[in-house]
Amino acid sequence: MANTAQARKRARQAVKQNAHNSSLRSTLRTAIKSTRKAILAGDKPRAIEVFRTASSVIDRIADKKIIHKNKAARHKSRLAHALKALNP
Repeated sequence: MANTAQARKRARQAVKQNAHNSSLRSTLRTAIKSTRKAILAGDKPRAIEVFRTASSVIDRIADKKIIHKNKAARHKSRLAHALKALNP
């Protein structure tokens, strides 16, 4: 347990920040899953629309440094390749 007032405050802040970051990570995973689901369904126009929103979410979360920018690029690239391979 933290001994100083400053350390206790940092511990409290860390709990709040952890909850917030977990929420953002969950949003990221949901966006990726929804894109994958749309691609598997074979509905290309819907998949493109979902991919655009997912790309925005991925970039936003990478900008906040919740995930590394290279990981964000990797996710977007894999989704884009899967979308491109989808027949119209």
